[in-house]
Amino acid sequence: MQNQDSRNTIIFFVCAAAIMVFYMVFVMQPQAERRRAAQAEAAATQSETRAAAGTEAADAPPAAFVTDRRQALGRAARVPIESPTLKGSLSLLGGRIDDLFLVRYRETLDSPNPVEMFRPQGMEHAYFAQFGWTGQNVAGGVPGPNTVWRLTGGSVLTPATPVTLTWDNGAGLRFTRVVALDDQYLFTVTDTVANLGGQPITIAPYGRIERQGVPTGLGRDMISHEGAIGTFSRGGGFFTEQHKYKDWAKKPRIEHDTTGGWLGITDKYWLSAMIPDQSERIEAGFRVRERGEVQVQEASMLGTARVINPGRQITETQRLFAGAKRSEVLSSYEKSLDLPRFIYAIDWGMLWFLTRPIFLVVEFFYGLLGNFGLAILALTVVVKLIMFPLANKAYESMSKMRKLQPMMEEIKKKHAGDTQKQQMETMALYQREKINPLAGCLPILVQLPVFYALYKVLFVTIEMRHAPFFGWIRDLSARDPSNIWNLFGAIPWDPASAPLIGGLLAGMLGLGILPLFYGLTMWLQMAMNPPAPDPVQRQIFQLMPIIFTFIMAPFAAGLLVYWAWNNILSIIQQYFIMHRFGAENPIDNFIARLRKKAA
Repeated sequence: MQNQDSRNTIIFFVCAAAIMVFYMVFVMQPQAERRRAAQAEAAATQSETRAAAGTEAADAPPAAFVTDRRQALGRAARVPIESPTLKGSLSLLGGRIDDLFLVRYRETLDSPNPVEMFRPQGMEHAYFAQFGWTGQNVAGGVPGPNTVWRLTGGSVLTPATPVTLTWDNGAGLRFTRVVALDDQYLFTVTDTVANLGGQPITIAPYGRIERQGVPTGLGRDMISHEGAIGTFSRGGGFFTEQHKYKDWAKKPRIEHDTTGGWLGITDKYWLSAMIPDQSERIEAGFRVRERGEVQVQEASMLGTARVINPGRQITETQRLFAGAKRSEVLSSYEKSLDLPRFIYAIDWGMLWFLTRPIFLVVEFFYGLLGNFGLAILALTVVVKLIMFPLANKAYESMSKMRKLQPMMEEIKKKHAGDTQKQQMETMALYQREKINPLAGCLPILVQLPVFYALYKVLFVTIEMRHAPFFGWIRDLSARDPSNIWNLFGAIPWDPASAPLIGGLLAGMLGLGILPLFYGLTMWLQMAMNPPAPDPVQRQIFQLMPIIFTFIMAPFAAGLLVYWAWNNILSIIQQYFIMHRFGAENPIDNFIARLRKKAA
């Protein structure tokens, strides 16, 4: 029956194409990154200003790095930093914020060590932020990267106790810096410059975040953005620009003249960002430079120059965000500071219009249920309810097709030598029974964007990081830790330690309980669909649950929880529809066999 074969072939290729597109999108994710052509280098006077501003290195990375953090911290006097979210210290050498840990987050589930945010100069992969002033021909100079400030107020930087640093250039300029910290991740740096001399001077504020080399493992994620990030003004609005580490290194200096906005360096979960006064016009830039054997990434901003007359003083306020990219925290700063698109420091991806709402729904259910795994189950129910009418029509068509299988076989036998007649009879049968042979693919196609968006949420939102479910699932954002090769933990052996094939046994071949359960639900759901009459197609469809079990094994446990639960709900819905239409199904057949054996 040619028509029946064609219909199943179309279904197969449509579904296969959809699966391939989906796999390429959310595994490979050739996410288009907006690139802007690099602007010409600034004028010579501006270049001199930036150099004086300290946008050049504080000092070159040493030929040999120290591994003892205490040794690196001992290069200068320090002010301790203590808050409910941060701990570390501020260096009086250059006034750098260069020693910072996020006390609410651990490096791994089993590690007692907090996540490191900033690292001091002298260590490999030093990472820090610095603010200051620049000025040409200023008698006595301005404070630079190697200026030693004096602590003149406070002793420990906490949310309740800011600290005051002072430096006098000995030629009539007095610099006073007050550093404050809130109870989250925001530093406020307020600089006051007093001209006690007899001549007017012209200076401009600057800020710089510097990372000396990208640590191993960063910048390799294909699904999330890591590297340079910033939001800048243009044409009365704002746009967000991103450059992954590997692409950033290939670009010349990237510059923007902007009023307001913010810029910095982001990893998957952590962000350091400079925030100027939102009414001030600044020159913002990203660049990567080779300094010795180290590749230095730098985000910098230079404020508007201003004149300080004798006997007068000016004040400049700049801010630094250094911490975890929690949605509610970024959103609160976006509102309180009138900060454009700060919530997009989280890489919501090209389907942000789905990713953000899905995250908000999951977070809402988490607030009710207290467990992100249960929140994902609740989200699945919501998605199924939204798609219930479409799925109902699809399952009705599939049930009718399954019920009509004997009649279609009769048509094939009756017109065995006349394919045209087979097509005509089959089409007439479809029309009489009001069957759409392609309807079975519609629920899958519609859910692919939702599936990708949920994967993005699980992968990039820190709220999902180390979020437990129940039992052996301690992190919904990581793969199922159980493994069939050690009987799911019953044997005290790590499959990854196997010679030669350890990577495979712990990787795609390392099937856990969740992937196997997902594969079982996929097999049962496909068994309830009308069988393909063509033997080759039938074999391919029978292999698909096995293939997808291995494909899905390395993915986040939360994603498997969603998809397996979605399959269960689909099976229940399809079962009742098949019952209503009197169509044969494997569940009833299984129950009948059990009853027969029991009898």
